[in-house]
Amino acid sequence: MPATLSQLLARPELGLTLLTPAGVGDPETPVPWAHSSELADPTPFLSPGQVLLITKTPDDVDAYVARLVEHGVAGLGFGTEVVRAGTPDALVEACAQRGLPLFEVPYRTPFIAIARFVADRVAADAYARNTWALRASRAISLAALRPDPLAAVLAELARQIERPVALIGADGVLDRISPSGALTAGARATLVAEADPLLRSRRRAAGSVSTEAGAFALQTLGAAGRLRGVLAIGSDGLDPAAQQVVTGVVALAGLALEQSRATDAARARLRTAVWRALVSGDRALAESVAEPVLGALPEAPVRVTVLTGTALAAAADWLESHTEGFYARDGQELVLVESEADSGPAGTAPTAAARFDLRGGTSAPSALADLPTALAQAEVARQRATPKVPVPSFDDVAAAGMLALLQTPDARAVAQTALAPLAAADPGLTDLLRTWLDSDGVYDIAARRLGIHRHTLRARVAEAERLLGRDLSGFAARADLYAALRATA
Repeated sequence: MPATLSQLLARPELGLTLLTPAGVGDPETPVPWAHSSELADPTPFLSPGQVLLITKTPDDVDAYVARLVEHGVAGLGFGTEVVRAGTPDALVEACAQRGLPLFEVPYRTPFIAIARFVADRVAADAYARNTWALRASRAISLAALRPDPLAAVLAELARQIERPVALIGADGVLDRISPSGALTAGARATLVAEADPLLRSRRRAAGSVSTEAGAFALQTLGAAGRLRGVLAIGSDGLDPAAQQVVTGVVALAGLALEQSRATDAARARLRTAVWRALVSGDRALAESVAEPVLGALPEAPVRVTVLTGTALAAAADWLESHTEGFYARDGQELVLVESEADSGPAGTAPTAAARFDLRGGTSAPSALADLPTALAQAEVARQRATPKVPVPSFDDVAAAGMLALLQTPDARAVAQTALAPLAAADPGLTDLLRTWLDSDGVYDIAARRLGIHRHTLRARVAEAERLLGRDLSGFAARADLYAALRATA
């Protein structure tokens, strides 16, 4: 480590004499540099922790010492026999009162000798730390060659920097800690909570957090759009050499996680094949392929959820450890098959949709043999997804009745075209016709609701028939008009 004030005073060749009482200041504070200046206020040219060397008595001793203390100067040396013999009593008293160590420098000791001693110690410390960084990096690189490279690298890093290291996976779950048992439950919960927004952002990012076990630096791993996890490293007191080692480990850990993507991709293709076998009706093949690798398929009745969005890959990674059901990526859709008991408003699908900003729809309960029908129901429900209800259920769509299916952009566009002659001739005709049809086409009832004579109503309906080019006396024509009016409501 760099020189300390006590080491500086202990050098016999320098002949320095401490003038302030023991306990004044911290003699073990590292001294990064020694500087001489006769300015009335040298603090703009000093850094905290430095030692200042002077030969003249300041004009205002107390104010001068106060400025040095406020700036964080570690010690003050007074050179004697240059301007005056001995150190001024006022300076000794001010330093003692302000808590600034003061030592006397004899005439035979040049200031440059003090600066050289400090500089030599700084250089020796830098060399020692750089040598350590090289050794630590080599040990970590060798650890990366072991059978479980990620675990070995994190364990070696924790050993080298003597601080805990943790990995939070892409699914937001604490994956591993080195050394084992180094973190309390509270510290683990804090790390997971702080890593969550970094993972949700799906961008490369860094951060820091304070826990019961101290401060931690957080760094995402993986590429933007598909983060592989967050590395949490104890950061209390890490010097530049240790930071350099940590930077190398971030790259190694990211590489180790990326190497697992080939396995992940193979599992994803297997899931897609199982899903397509299920939809095609080959359940026996799907089960024989899925069970040894992916586990048993969910028990019927099941609900099928279809999810779409820009973060399907990240959502699939998250589902790996957050669902008891089966999921698969099929083109630009993520399909989730869950037992009815595991689905619902607080189930996996709505949680995934909220976490990764996805939209989707869920089918009604179905047997595994009826997955094509369930898939079609989920697609119908998905078309009605909104920011407020990102994953509607087909149950709700069915309960709303057939007319609710008219609330689509396609139906609205057709209806607006069909009703355009009415809007162009008399915008009030659409409301009149809607009231008439809501009154079951009974002129007397509709006329009373509209506050007009029934003959006037008949004339207006006849005008609408002329504009639309259709006879509204029959049920089919009235039903078609009613559907168009509902679609534009």
